[in-house]
Amino acid sequence: MNWEIIVFVLGNILKITGGLMAVPCLVALAYHEPQGWYFFWTAVISAAAGFVIARREMSNKTYHLKEGCAATALSWLLISAVSALPMHLCGAIPTYTDALFEMISGYTTTGSSILTDVESLPQCALFARSFSHWIGGMGVLVFMLAIVPSSGGSKMNIMKAESPGPVVGKLVPKVKETARILYIIYIIMTVIQFIFLLAGRLPFLEALEITFGTAGTGGFGVKNSSCGDYSPYVQWVVAIFMMLFGVNFNAYYLILTGKLKEALKMEEVRGYFIMIGAACALIMINMAGTADSAADFVRNTFFQVSSLETSTGYATVDFDLWPDFSKAVLIFVMFIGACAGSTGGGIKVSRLIILIKSMLREIGYYLHPKSVRSIKSDGKTVDEATVSSINAYLVTFLSIFCVSMFLVSLEGRDLMTNFSAVLTAFNNMGPGFADVGPTKNFSQMSVLSKYVLMFDMLAGRLEIYPMLMIFHPVLWKETFEKRGMRKRHSR
Repeated sequence: MNWEIIVFVLGNILKITGGLMAVPCLVALAYHEPQGWYFFWTAVISAAAGFVIARREMSNKTYHLKEGCAATALSWLLISAVSALPMHLCGAIPTYTDALFEMISGYTTTGSSILTDVESLPQCALFARSFSHWIGGMGVLVFMLAIVPSSGGSKMNIMKAESPGPVVGKLVPKVKETARILYIIYIIMTVIQFIFLLAGRLPFLEALEITFGTAGTGGFGVKNSSCGDYSPYVQWVVAIFMMLFGVNFNAYYLILTGKLKEALKMEEVRGYFIMIGAACALIMINMAGTADSAADFVRNTFFQVSSLETSTGYATVDFDLWPDFSKAVLIFVMFIGACAGSTGGGIKVSRLIILIKSMLREIGYYLHPKSVRSIKSDGKTVDEATVSSINAYLVTFLSIFCVSMFLVSLEGRDLMTNFSAVLTAFNNMGPGFADVGPTKNFSQMSVLSKYVLMFDMLAGRLEIYPMLMIFHPVLWKETFEKRGMRKRHSR
């Protein structure tokens, strides 16, 4: 394990965290809020520590996959832990555990909250929550790769460890340029939505915060009603952009480079839109005749499907009151989630497509045992290693899900609360059902449950394996053995 490169990454993450914490200071300055001093000193100390740590010369600049996974997991833990400090110290959140829960939820774009009255928070704290969505949406380390000067090393292993989906590829030969292209697309879409919300007469800061929550598919609201009190125009804008941010960003790159036909041929993107349309149709059929206004009914249905399919978690209605069939449809889209290579959570549509094709291939083997069948996606053969990794991912996902369910169940809450709490944390969704539904929050969960859900949020956002790896005894045994060998050689 090359700890030099990991420490270098963590040093740069501290510098970035310092820069990010400085932004809420500007909001505090504009609103004359004394709480801004806590963000200021956190920014100064974090940045100073980062410069000290990252200035050390490295003898080995290579990122193997294990270094990428370890650096990714530790970076997300570090930025969340540091960002939680001013949220707790300024009095916005009473305990550090709750502050850590809130910021992990923010950076992982989960949107689950322990706050019972968000409107009572100072503006700088509200902004910090929403801003964490925007940074976490595309990825903390992708952000670092895009802005931090560096040379050498296999940086693709960092992007693999952080980016959602079964397969991660480069848009252009250089990883740094790929990261920049992704952020350029991300920024352009963010600006467009922000302009649309301003046109809907939302206040400047509120429009920015809602845009951050939509772009990162996070869902932290700035009102206790989430998006329920906004005009139909604003709700439509948010719903459409939630859906757009759930699309694989490779499709947008193809469109920008004039390859529209290739973008339209992407099976995952087509499957994603079909799922949204089918879910909306099923819910509207199930709930036909229950709404006073057809326009409101269509808008609320599309909004909630778009919100939960993309793991955003904004709400315009209390969908926990919907019929069981409609809730079952919502649970299904919550499990599957958005496209790989998007800011959305869930298992990902691409995995579902490959799993279905794998199942059909196995049925085909039973019918024609001697046949040779390959799985194809977008006209290209999917290698067996990818199929195997997807199957392993699903088994690992279900195993962690079950263990988390057992641990959370120790509180004695009802099955739907426990199930949806783990589901919404692991798939980075936000609201669940019953005691963690859209009109409630996670404040009453026990400390144990909160830490279990924090792990699930990080594991879900980082595709499970980076978080599992840092707890693997072999990693630490190897590290201590190498340190012992160095000490013996030095003697």
